[in-house]
Amino acid sequence: MSMNIKCRQLGAQDYTSCWQAMQDFTVARDEQTEDEIWIVEHPPVFTLGLNGKPEHLLQSSEIPLVNTDRGGQITYHAPGQLVIYTLIDMKRRGLGVRQLVTILEQAMIDALAQYGLKSKAKSDAPGVYIDGKKIGAVGLRIKKGSSYHGLSLNNNMDLSPFSLINPCGYKGLQVTQLSDFDVNIRTNELAVPVLHAIVNALNTID
Repeated sequence: MSMNIKCRQLGAQDYTSCWQAMQDFTVARDEQTEDEIWIVEHPPVFTLGLNGKPEHLLQSSEIPLVNTDRGGQITYHAPGQLVIYTLIDMKRRGLGVRQLVTILEQAMIDALAQYGLKSKAKSDAPGVYIDGKKIGAVGLRIKKGSSYHGLSLNNNMDLSPFSLINPCGYKGLQVTQLSDFDVNIRTNELAVPVLHAIVNALNTID
């Protein structure tokens, strides 16, 4: 079902302000509101999902912790990580939550393949993995039949703060990024194939 999707490249954005803007957009939207996809990067921040357990933050630091309203446990955002937020009227598109998660995971898998990297999703642990190490995460919130939040894909960032948490609630889970595989691209360049894959998938839903 082909519908207009407005894509917005927002650059560096404070996490809390961006989250508030997503909530405001979702509450204010109606049946005529175009879907939007936001491409951002955040300053260093830990975010804890709605049902997240605080004990998954193993050690306090100068990095702020935000209790947010997406699904999932704890994760980390920082410059050098691609963040894409999908503000989609799921009811209008006839789209289920699991279906959207799969679209986001597959978009990352397809994009990574373009850079010669073989990755896969796990049915029991949402996200995208290379050799068991997590490179991409997915977390969503559905309100008024519409989604917000989205995905994060590690490109070229300082991964060390992941050692201060159980990433996505999994003890000892290792993380990786494109630069670990000698793929050196700008994060806004990485956004292009991921974005195209998401839009194409949304527009080919029966």
